Amino acid sequence: MLLTSAARGVYPIAPTPFFDDGSLDLSSIDRLTDFYLQIGATGITVLGQLGEAPKLEYEESLNVATRMIRRADTLPVVVGVTAPGFAAMRALTREVMDRGAAGVMIAPPNTLRTDDQIVTFYRQAVEAIGADVPFVIQDYPLTFSVQMSPGVIRRVIEESPSCVMLKHEDWPGLDKISTLRAWERAGDLRHVAILTGNNGLFLDYEMERGADGANTGYAFPDMLCDVVRLSAAGDREAAHDLFDAHLPLLRYEQQPGVGLAVRKYLLMRRGLLSSAAQRKPSAAMSAATRAEVEHLLGRLAVHDPRAALAPA
Repeated sequence: MLLTSAARGVYPIAPTPFFDDGSLDLSSIDRLTDFYLQIGATGITVLGQLGEAPKLEYEESLNVATRMIRRADTLPVVVGVTAPGFAAMRALTREVMDRGAAGVMIAPPNTLRTDDQIVTFYRQAVEAIGADVPFVIQDYPLTFSVQMSPGVIRRVIEESPSCVMLKHEDWPGLDKISTLRAWERAGDLRHVAILTGNNGLFLDYEMERGADGANTGYAFPDMLCDVVRLSAAGDREAAHDLFDAHLPLLRYEQQPGVGLAVRKYLLMRRGLLSSAAQRKPSAAMSAATRAEVEHLLGRLAVHDPRAALAPA
């Protein structure tokens, strides 16, 4: 079940569950995976930016990915393999592909500054992992400080047939999607899937600009599935209405530093994680933050009953 450029829908970014003592919580991985299957996700991404991958030992990364691949069964699982060097990237890629991964996601190192450096990096990454491994470009300049113009993305796509998806997380970035899709319509660029990240903050209009879906980790990925489905069906106002109801919580969860703590807390409140624990170093939620999140949940529940959770 290899990833292809026909990918669409929602690939939630799975968090890595931990117990309070910092050990891996494999049972919560199973619950998350079952939940993604239940809500209509079309794939899963594990060991992403907010999957705390840098905090895991190599064997732990492999165990987390393998557990989700085997549990997902019918869903393609993309594994984040970003690493400081190609040796580590190659080793993890080979292992997860042997275990049934659909492809891998690769983010650029923050040392890249020019278009040529970016294109060379992805060319060398393909040489390292193998041209038969489908890969996703992760374009997230807000975190990685690497600016990818539409032109440099086109160069990577043209040079690497194994590039099948762009994870679009630029901000502002709506015009970037429009540019890439215009080139495609003109026959100047082959089609690749575009799934968007950045907590889904602009998903409503990203879909209208030509995105194929979402690849992010909001605590209500079922809402993302609904927005993508409604947008694809042409039910524009219903998609915007649902998205607008969630926007205050989306915005709150996207805060740098504390955002993952909020997301894990919400997933715990939804019964999907046993604990909201993160691996250290981590940012903890204050009592005031927790109270604000509960207030946002209460307001959201007026419009979406999925947010009507039992009292904490």
